[in-house]
Amino acid sequence: MPRGRGSSVSTHEKPNVDAAVDSDKDNSRHKRSAYLLLGLFILFLHGSWSVYRMQFANLPLPLGAEQAGKRGFSEASALKHVKYLTGLGPHAVGSDALDLAVQYVYAEAEKIKKTAHWDVDVQLELFHTDIGANRLAGGLFKGKTLLYSDLKHVILRIVPKYLPEAEENLILVSSHIDTVSTTGGAGDCSSCVGVMLELARGVAQWAHGFKSGVLFLFNTGEEEGLDGAHSFITQHHWRNSVRFAVDLEAMGISGKSTLFQGTHQWALESFAAVAKYPSAQIATQDVFRSGAIKSATDFQIYQEVAGLPGLDFAYTDTTSVYHTKNDKIELLTPGSLQHNGENMLAFLLHAASSPKFMKDAHQAKQESTEQNNAIFFDILGKYMVVYPQRLATMFHNSIIFQSLLIWGTSLLMGGRPGLVSFGIACLSIILTLIFSIFLPVVVAFSLPHICPFPVPFVGNPWLVIGLFGSPALLGAFIGQRFGFILLKRHIQEVYSRTKPGLTGNTMDYIVGLEAERWIFKSGFVQWLIVLILGTYLKVGASYIALIWLVSPAFAYGLMEATLTPVRSPKQLKVFTLVLALAVPVMSSAGLFIRLVDVMVGSIVRADRNPGGLPDWLGNVVVAVAIAIVVSFTFVYLLSYVHISGAKKTLLSVLCAFFGLALVLVSSGIVPAFTEDIARSVNVVHVVDTTRMNDGNTEPLSYVSLFSNMPGKLTQELMDLRGEEFSCGRNMTTDFVTFTVKYGCRSYKGSNAGWSKSEVPVLHVESDSAADHARRTVVSVDTKSSTRWSLAINMQEIDDFTVQVDSDKLVQLGGKSEVDGWHTIQFAGGKNAPTKFQLTLFWSSNATQASPKEANAEDPPLLVKLRTDVNRATPMVETVLEKLPRWCAAFGKSTSPYTLAFLTALPVDI
Repeated sequence: MPRGRGSSVSTHEKPNVDAAVDSDKDNSRHKRSAYLLLGLFILFLHGSWSVYRMQFANLPLPLGAEQAGKRGFSEASALKHVKYLTGLGPHAVGSDALDLAVQYVYAEAEKIKKTAHWDVDVQLELFHTDIGANRLAGGLFKGKTLLYSDLKHVILRIVPKYLPEAEENLILVSSHIDTVSTTGGAGDCSSCVGVMLELARGVAQWAHGFKSGVLFLFNTGEEEGLDGAHSFITQHHWRNSVRFAVDLEAMGISGKSTLFQGTHQWALESFAAVAKYPSAQIATQDVFRSGAIKSATDFQIYQEVAGLPGLDFAYTDTTSVYHTKNDKIELLTPGSLQHNGENMLAFLLHAASSPKFMKDAHQAKQESTEQNNAIFFDILGKYMVVYPQRLATMFHNSIIFQSLLIWGTSLLMGGRPGLVSFGIACLSIILTLIFSIFLPVVVAFSLPHICPFPVPFVGNPWLVIGLFGSPALLGAFIGQRFGFILLKRHIQEVYSRTKPGLTGNTMDYIVGLEAERWIFKSGFVQWLIVLILGTYLKVGASYIALIWLVSPAFAYGLMEATLTPVRSPKQLKVFTLVLALAVPVMSSAGLFIRLVDVMVGSIVRADRNPGGLPDWLGNVVVAVAIAIVVSFTFVYLLSYVHISGAKKTLLSVLCAFFGLALVLVSSGIVPAFTEDIARSVNVVHVVDTTRMNDGNTEPLSYVSLFSNMPGKLTQELMDLRGEEFSCGRNMTTDFVTFTVKYGCRSYKGSNAGWSKSEVPVLHVESDSAADHARRTVVSVDTKSSTRWSLAINMQEIDDFTVQVDSDKLVQLGGKSEVDGWHTIQFAGGKNAPTKFQLTLFWSSNATQASPKEANAEDPPLLVKLRTDVNRATPMVETVLEKLPRWCAAFGKSTSPYTLAFLTALPVDI
């Protein structure tokens, strides 16, 4: 790094005291005031928040139909579609509401066909899928086979007339009509369907000038495991004409539709060139693909199964409402649909009109995706930056090499004193990070013991500023302060030998200036380490580390560095700090805030096996994330505090913010949840028929209450008095796709609302052995249920097939497992089959259950089955009515409906 004034503590320097300071009185006068430091902190924080608002909350004005015109995009028109679809309530696969939703989309597509430009050919199909099997390689779907049947999709193809080749070169725009059973899905994804219908209307007026066609796929079955996209890409006769895929999704509701996954540089550059309001972050792609966010989109099908290049967009505002009743149109921010629609319309018009775009799409099939990877991000929602991953790696390596060279040269010139100072500066980085993490983690562990809820800030995310941000900043300062003190002691020892003319306050002041510069430059070291790690691991968001390294280093070199080693250090200029942080704040502060916001919102569904995570874990994850951001981004600013009168002021302000936040959450003045941001609480009537295979004639029936959010259900039970619920870790329920490890049960009124005719049946048709290979055929009858999950014990079974009538749906081979089980999930429409044949091929290492295990209360199981019925029994309705309004059921592909039947076969069949 650039050599600063007094940046080394060489023993060859001669004292030049008069050039450094005039008198002890001047030393005191040159101290930075508390007001100056407070102003810098306010400027930094306000600037970061302003960047966030501009980057993620600055939405375009919604346009009416007349304002948009015949060829433009109107949010008002798209919103009409969203209102109708959400008005249907939850429309899950197999429901009457989904049939109505599909009919509505088809009817609206017919209107588009009738009003299209006379030189545009519009083809409309209601595609009814065959039964199919989907087995993806990784992500959420490892160890699973996804089956589907009787799905209906609306497909709208728009091509120019008199250009037959356009029919063979289609750009796919896809989203899903269906929702989970717990929400009307205003955000996920009725908003996407509304945008697509309005886009199709506009495209139908422009397509006469296209070189390729546009195909709009309104699919169903996405929420059950991406079944809709898979059925289209494997069954429909237009599938082989698709060259490029655009997927529209939602992981929250409203805000900007952000590009969070992209496959090829040319595709990203095409979007960047025409998007009116670009919103794109490769950091979200890094997080999503790392598995930190337990979710998937149809884009995985288009990329993994079809091998298509493409772009994936999603809403990420207010992720806490995802898949709950609060995904409602009232929370849809004005301008959100307009933002998505105008960007998409501009992109489709450009891509479909460009011969080069389709040529690049054709070539992408033959090229490695990794070779075409690119870095992409937007700046303040106004500009989008795209450049190749290869260029980024070369540039990063160049900066790393130059940094190491400059640091190495500087340390050689500084000799042993400089090397020791560098070591202490590095130690200050470690201390800063440790203390920054330690204090908020202590708070995180304490919150479950002093607050009504373990995670008391989900309903009001701004509370994390006081609860975790303040302790993190205080800890960062304490850690850095230790490093500063150690540096002063070392430098003072060196100066006492090399500059004997310095004494008293003058010595202390100059030593402080030298230590301040080392602390400031320690920020270069920490970001250099992050850049090295990010480049080595090929993390796309490594550009952030590059900016936080290069910009402050440039500012320091421009304003502070000198090639004259004999000059004593001077105080760092305030302008140096402003210049150093301007670009980093503008480029990444908004992203940091958004990632923390998404993390807070995701806690409501973090516990995939309810009761399986400690109550404090969600707090700790958020606390550590905030601490890391604080310690890394405040390193430069905090270095200005040590030689100032602001230390006590900073301590007082941070303690005040923390104390206020703690009082608000511990007293319940600010509620942990609200009616709009609710705690996930599911109510399921369980009919457990597992023991009926052991000769028991009556199933076990009860109502189960559980939450995907860490914490007990104490507060909820206060509203359920009289319903005879008992809670504890002994109330476990194995729902096949997950296990409730802490929950509540009530047997009151549990025999009403279901009948034995709905109980699924697992029947062993045959069990034979030939050539030392054992084979068991099991018939599966799910009765009235067309949504079920079946798990197979892969420690006993080597392979299996699934057959429907005479068709073998699942072939031998290619089975993976998770925790020793392979899970089959089935979802279908009303006419989906309910009878299957499962053939099990036993492993040569399979072990028979011992007599002790066979007679045990819970003998080992070979096959587990759960069937779901989307119906609320009387007891479930009662519980749902009594639950507090700040509770909401959370749904996903692995969640049971409100009525679930359980059965199983033991290993010793």
